[in-house]
Amino acid sequence: MLAAYVETIHAEDPLRGLVVGERPEPEERAGWSVLPVVAAGLNHHDLWSLRGVGLGEDALPMILGCDGVAEHPELGEVVVYPVVTGTPGWSGDSTLDPRRSLLSEHHQGTLAEYVRVPEGAWVPRPEHLDAVEAAALSTAWLTAYRMLFVRADVRPGDTVLVQGAAGGVATALIQLGAAAGLTVWVTGREAGKRGRALQLGADAAFEPGERLPRRVDAVLESVGAATWSHSVKALRPGGTIVICGATSGDAPERAELTTIFFKQLRVLGSTMGTLEELAALCRFVSQRRIRPVVEARFPLERAGEALERLYRGDVVGKLGITVR
Repeated sequence: MLAAYVETIHAEDPLRGLVVGERPEPEERAGWSVLPVVAAGLNHHDLWSLRGVGLGEDALPMILGCDGVAEHPELGEVVVYPVVTGTPGWSGDSTLDPRRSLLSEHHQGTLAEYVRVPEGAWVPRPEHLDAVEAAALSTAWLTAYRMLFVRADVRPGDTVLVQGAAGGVATALIQLGAAAGLTVWVTGREAGKRGRALQLGADAAFEPGERLPRRVDAVLESVGAATWSHSVKALRPGGTIVICGATSGDAPERAELTTIFFKQLRVLGSTMGTLEELAALCRFVSQRRIRPVVEARFPLERAGEALERLYRGDVVGKLGITVR
């Protein structure tokens, strides 16, 4: 079968180790299902994998891809849930399993004609979305949903700040937050991307580090070191920062500990979401008729071109991959 996979790891030149070519089809396995992939999507996780972050040489070759919509023989098209528990008998929140992984870490990913997933690790595709749009829900949108509605625990009328205006998680936060009745502010380095955020439903857009009109109830943080001090200073007393990543690095110049304890701020980590949260996300986007932003679509055989575009950072929203 055709697949996009990591053949060798190159930390400084990640695309050098990418191959789009033939791989064996996954074999049947007890407790797992092999499904034909209809569509997939790209995430920065794929670039980190190509750099060898969370992926060792002993796991190669590894098919990339966390996002996916697959064809189920009875249910039709389903959104793939990409979190795989690794602790035998684990029955709690899958995101808290210390041995959890995502597809494309220990198990082959979705950028292929077939994928093997744990039995039941799927949710029916929202009917108003096509397969490429629905694939976006697997990772970035699930991450955003948990950040907003589980970890930040915000309510309609609250004001949230999204650090970074253009990526898959950021655009999901904007669209979900606006649909939920939140006041959504964003930051972004480029005027064009700030303008696009406003079109997606953000109420205001600011340059990074810019002084805000007032303090916010929650900050949704994925940038890391470059925006950390601004995130802390932007919060009202008792407010919450929810962190899902640190693309600019995880060691800010100032930890801002005095501000955090004096203002009694909450700092919460957030990673992906549960299968139940994926189902709730699909219901929410169906009820509100939300469509994830897919900036461009590429057939699987052009996955290398798509990953190169993601690597350049020339993206607002998601890049989709069509398989069937």
